[in-house]
Amino acid sequence: MKKYTNTGSKDTRSGFGAGMTELGQKNENVVALCADLIGSLKLDDFKKNHPDRFFQIGIAEANMIGIAAGLTIGGKIPFTGTFANFSTGRVYDQIRQSVAYSDKNVKICASHAGLTLGEDGATHQILEDIGLMKMLPGMTVINTCDYNQTKAATIALADHHGPAYLRFGRPVVPNFTPADEPFVIGKAILLNEGTDVTIVATGHLVWEALIAAEKLEEQGISAEVINIHTIKPLDENAILQSVAKTGCIVTAEEHNMLGGLGESVSRVLALNNPKPQEFVAVKDSFGESGTPEQLMEKYKLNNEAIVEACNKVIARK
Repeated sequence: MKKYTNTGSKDTRSGFGAGMTELGQKNENVVALCADLIGSLKLDDFKKNHPDRFFQIGIAEANMIGIAAGLTIGGKIPFTGTFANFSTGRVYDQIRQSVAYSDKNVKICASHAGLTLGEDGATHQILEDIGLMKMLPGMTVINTCDYNQTKAATIALADHHGPAYLRFGRPVVPNFTPADEPFVIGKAILLNEGTDVTIVATGHLVWEALIAAEKLEEQGISAEVINIHTIKPLDENAILQSVAKTGCIVTAEEHNMLGGLGESVSRVLALNNPKPQEFVAVKDSFGESGTPEQLMEKYKLNNEAIVEACNKVIARK
């Protein structure tokens, strides 16, 4: 199998900050709004270099979404920034009415997604946000896997017209995708070809899927690994082509198994080519306080869980 190298672990939120810095220089219509979390969202450089295009809204997330929607009317491209929990659950009505229903060109950018914000605990973690966002008509949903991909996705969103949700995280994770790899919204990336099982992963679980594929190879199992960075629109062709070859699939995500990537894949299979599927995801529960590593192990969101799921689904073929 193809080997991927961690070129230096970084947090994905810093990729967002780097993308915003570049956009600030390239596109004068890009504006940034933040809900009192400039440092956490890595917007310091954008604020410093473009103070006339930066808006500190304070702890008033619903107001931030409304202001962002209004700014689009004048041709601006607003990027909003706060934690994923506050970016979606707290302001769902505003997103639904002022952004999605109104088809406003707002980019909702969410850090600290999933369990891996860690010690802040269940009240700040969110495992339902992909489901909330993908159910909104016209909403593009992106969940990136490392620093480079987050930076590229941020830049790509400025040229994409329409409501979008960009999900990334707090912890330092392996940075392994090429820095010059084009980011194409809605286009999955084949990381490793295989014949026995398909692993479709998103976000922080992509690196774990690659490790799992190496472990499976040692067992004589050939795993195909696909990086699904865009949950909606989903690259259905990539999934169906792979499953037609392997005959089974495992989905892996740092999200509730209800409403996430796994359910989107299940719909595609049910409508086109039903095959055995196993889910690596949180089993319909809230998180708790702990280090990211402790939580990913407890909730079985790691390479060991992916290997176990692959062996299970292969036995079902």
